[in-house]
Amino acid sequence: MIMNRHISVTGIVQGVGFRPFIYGLAKRLDLHGWVRNTSGGVEIVVQGNESQVERFVRSLKTEAPPLAKIDSISIRSGLPDINFKTFDIQPSTRIEGAFQPVSADIAICTDCERELFDPRDRRYLYPFINCTNCGPRFTIITDLPYDRPATTMAEFEMCAECRAEYTDPSNRRFHAQPVACPQCGPCVHLEEPPSHFQDLSTIDLRLAAILKTRKYLREGKIIAVKGIGGFHLACDAENKMAVDELRRRKGREGKPFALLAADLEMIRRHCEVNEAERELLTGREKPIVLLNKRENSTLPDDLAPGMDRLGFMLPYTPLHHLLLNRSDPILNREPVPPILVMTSGNFSEEPIATDNQDALERLAPLADAFLLHNRDIHVRCDDSVLRVERRKKKESAALSSFIFLRRSRGYAPYPVRLPFDAIPTLAVGGELKNTFCLARDRSAILSHHIGDMENVETFQSFEQGVDHLSRLFRVNPELIACDMHPGYFTTKYAQEIANIPRIAVQHHHAHIASCLADNGLENRRLIGLAFDGTGYGTDGSIWGGEILLASFADFERFAHLEPLPLPGGDSAIRHPWRIAVGYTHALGIDIDDLQFLKNLDMLAVNIVRQQADRKLNAPLTSSMGRLFDAVASLIGIRNDVTYEAQAAIEMEVLSKPFLTTKPYPYSVDKSIPLKGLLQSIVHDVRTGKPAGMIGARFHKTIADITIDVCKCARVQTSLSEVALSGGVWQNELLLNLVRDGLEREGFTVYFHKQVPCNDGGLALGQAVAANAIASREAAKQSPVV
Repeated sequence: MIMNRHISVTGIVQGVGFRPFIYGLAKRLDLHGWVRNTSGGVEIVVQGNESQVERFVRSLKTEAPPLAKIDSISIRSGLPDINFKTFDIQPSTRIEGAFQPVSADIAICTDCERELFDPRDRRYLYPFINCTNCGPRFTIITDLPYDRPATTMAEFEMCAECRAEYTDPSNRRFHAQPVACPQCGPCVHLEEPPSHFQDLSTIDLRLAAILKTRKYLREGKIIAVKGIGGFHLACDAENKMAVDELRRRKGREGKPFALLAADLEMIRRHCEVNEAERELLTGREKPIVLLNKRENSTLPDDLAPGMDRLGFMLPYTPLHHLLLNRSDPILNREPVPPILVMTSGNFSEEPIATDNQDALERLAPLADAFLLHNRDIHVRCDDSVLRVERRKKKESAALSSFIFLRRSRGYAPYPVRLPFDAIPTLAVGGELKNTFCLARDRSAILSHHIGDMENVETFQSFEQGVDHLSRLFRVNPELIACDMHPGYFTTKYAQEIANIPRIAVQHHHAHIASCLADNGLENRRLIGLAFDGTGYGTDGSIWGGEILLASFADFERFAHLEPLPLPGGDSAIRHPWRIAVGYTHALGIDIDDLQFLKNLDMLAVNIVRQQADRKLNAPLTSSMGRLFDAVASLIGIRNDVTYEAQAAIEMEVLSKPFLTTKPYPYSVDKSIPLKGLLQSIVHDVRTGKPAGMIGARFHKTIADITIDVCKCARVQTSLSEVALSGGVWQNELLLNLVRDGLEREGFTVYFHKQVPCNDGGLALGQAVAANAIASREAAKQSPVV
């Protein structure tokens, strides 16, 4: 029996080889009809034998391309009686207002990597080789449907050979939109002409810029390299002078650098790599992965001062491979260091450069030379940063295999599936580690990493991102969600959007809502542990050590750290000694004989104490992050930091060898008292206990306090589910102590799986909380029937 079916497929089904897959599947099953992209997904009309049509439908999910992520398949019958003779790929069509998720950029596949180094292949050593299984997507798309004219490849007309591949259903590059070759595609060049390579062959001349870049890297120079989502600054990671010079130029005194290694074995020389970490390093996303550093590593400590981990990634573009390859005979005329620093191409706190002219002007003080190319980047996209869980207990279904510290390249803009239908919503996120979120239907699209809203350039990047993604995903917001903090750039941006309802979501409520949505939970009330550095509270003070009873729509503050003065406000974040002095002075703890004060100006110390007494620019805070900073300073780790949470991170590293120590005595209340804890810490400092031992006891005390408060909440509310969110939970030591302890006490614990626990995941929580609040308010206003 012959039958017709109209099939609509939604999800990430464009730019991932889905139409070629459908074409091949239909041919294999001897079916006729057509397939086409729309701005809402992929539409298919299929005609043929009933059993073959049914097999076709089953195969859509079971055999779909590895990059495809199918959300729904809907099937209609009753089509007009048309007798199709062939199966064709039709031109794409636009559906007004339709929504289509976009694939992230994908690391080079093994097939393209093999061709890249095959002298017989016409794309031999070509820096922009790609196919339907790899290459740029998100960073080159200007509109949907995803076709070449709607990408930054539109200006590159395909040569006859590329066009033949593009139109050949049996070819791996069938409808691969960025397809190109040396004859018709983008090319790389150095800022200066490579004039001293006069004796090279034609193919060598094309590679002269790469050969000279390899030479410069070997000589210790700093090179600005245009990548897939922006510029990197690269130098030889084993050259201490080059690393120190990069720090000096970039103004990045202590923050760890990301590293790009030639291969996995090179990483294993310097770091421990378990199977999960290997899979993450070599997968199609190829993020930066934080790895435990080997004691015998010969890499300079300056790469990650005070850290026991290094952030490594493997080459994810053809250009990376050309820069680091150590076997090709042409490339190895210029040997290259096997490990490069590959840090963001910007001054600290600015967005990464993406445009050639902007990079040449803005990065001129940073780079000795520029390796450029002429394929435009439409969306800047930083490298993602992840850490694999290394827990001994693996049986809990609430755990993810890895933790996002930054979610961007390779993962953005994949949507988070929501447990409800969302109003078209724009959630603008927070002030630090900003991302924004667009929600519609059952999808929440969390943006690429924007950064800290500390300058005009970052705010402009934010505005450009909002405009582009809103247009790309056809989201015309009917609801705006923002933070309650009146001073945030993002809050002011939301306030300037006229004629659209706006809901301000409390910072820590948004964190817990984010964790709920991240775990795909339906709306429910649970215990929320929102521990971070800064968040504007409903009482106007700075919160951050919060135990909440929360759902999507509302929350109750069950308990919190004792509020203490933060002398200097936000400026104290850079100077933990101010927090230590302010806290101890407010609690009446004598610290004048402690070593950490010896290198401080006592006039400045007394001014801080006066600020605390007179409440002059010394707002009260219950922040857990600031408590960690204060303790790290008290025990002598550091008085000042060059990046957020540096002191606390270094304390965590020093604490790991001392986990058998006992916690300090403590008490629990609605306002968790800190005087006894800090007195015990001061006593240990006076008696010469090691900083690591004190740090470990502090970690264990905070963990025990947290578990006890959750037990109190369970007694009073019968709630036994706990959600953990906020930047403090990036502390692996504290996370495992609390999570393991709660699970031993019979709690179900939820932690982030798809988005960061820090403010990089905040916008997701704002979006779902604002929707729930709006729905609740609408229900109140609806007449009772």
